[in-house]
This record gives sequence, structure tokens and C-alpha cells, in this order.
Amino acid sequence: MPGYSTRNLLLNVGGHPWHLRVLSDTQQYADPDGHGERLGISSAQWSLFGQVWPSGQRLAQAMQDFDVAGKRILELGCGIGLASLVLQRRGASVVASDIHPLADAFLAYNSALNALPAVHYRQLAWDVPLETLGRFDLIIGSDLLYERGQPERLGAVIERHALPGAEVLLTDPGRGHGARFSKLLAAQGFALEASRSSVDGEDDDTSGGHVLHYRRAVLPA
Repeated sequence: MPGYSTRNLLLNVGGHPWHLRVLSDTQQYADPDGHGERLGISSAQWSLFGQVWPSGQRLAQAMQDFDVAGKRILELGCGIGLASLVLQRRGASVVASDIHPLADAFLAYNSALNALPAVHYRQLAWDVPLETLGRFDLIIGSDLLYERGQPERLGAVIERHALPGAEVLLTDPGRGHGARFSKLLAAQGFALEASRSSVDGEDDDTSGGHVLHYRRAVLPA
């Protein structure tokens, strides 16, 4: 037994069914060797990667129709990785990343569950440069600005891994750190286009949060 329990979930994204293995609930926790703790993942945070949150569904929906032709794409904080799976099904060049020690295994399992090749995955700590990761045309993520200090850390990752003409697309439920993040990206030459988005099957767009789409307005020197 792995020390945690899972359940199977069926979701619809853009008219396509997705079968996913997720953690049974947010009370699951299993870190017998202390690996997660050494990575800075507390017991309260440990299970969060293993759920599909509304922001993650919105990001997956956005990727269903986004122009990805010829683009190298990086998903940050992928968790279960639904958006990366959508991109994999579309034949996009995508790399999923997360800090959680189980994210890779869940992503590989869910790829197979949906008859897809495994999504390329890299474990990525935002405060530790990973030169071999390279640079990307599009960087995506969902609900990444969840605590103070995240705008600076995320901004640094984007600065390291965004190509000069890159785009950044985040789905954000509005936790109060978006303005700071936008200011940091503006200093990198990015301009923001913001919109609201709801999850499939929900008519009330108050559940949708914001889609933050940044384009490089001024190329870096």
C-alpha cells in the first residue's frame, strides 16, 4: 500500500472525456522518508497536488483551443497535469513540471489511463535554477499565486525560461497577488490581457476567476 488512497474521476474538457486518478480527498498524506518535507512541502500542502481544482480545469479548457502550433510549452506547478494532458492529446510539444515527489507518477498513470504517450516531466523547484530545462514559447499554470512571495519566485522562473517572444497564460482565482505579479512581468516587457472564464457546465462566471494572458510587448535587450 502506498500510504494514501485514490479515486477515479471523469471530467469533460471541451467535449472530450478525461479519466483521471486523483487523491481521495485533501486529507491524504504519506511522506514516510521525509522527501516532501525536505522539498518544503508541509503536511497541510502535501495533498493539494493530487486534486483537480477549478483553476486547473479552466487552464485545461484554455489549452483545448489555444494556438500551440510550433510552440514549446512549459506547465508550472502541474499537479495532476490535466492541461498538459490536453496539450499532449493535441500533439503539442509540452513539458510538465512540479515540485511534488508524486506528480511524475500520477501524470504518467493518467497519460496511460487516457491512452496517451507519457508527458515529458521535469521536477522543478522555483528557487533552484535548472539550466537544462531550456526556454519556452508559452509558459502556463493554474492558481500559482497563492501566497506572499510567489509573484517574485514565479517571475524569476519566467525570466529564466521564457524566450524573447514568449507568452505566459495563468488561470488565477484572485488571491490578491496578481497585481504584484503583473508589475514584475511588465518589467520583463510583458503586457497583460485579462478576462474571466467559467468551468464547463457552470453558468455563474464568479466561479471562473481570471485568465491572465501576458504577451511580450517589448523584447528584452
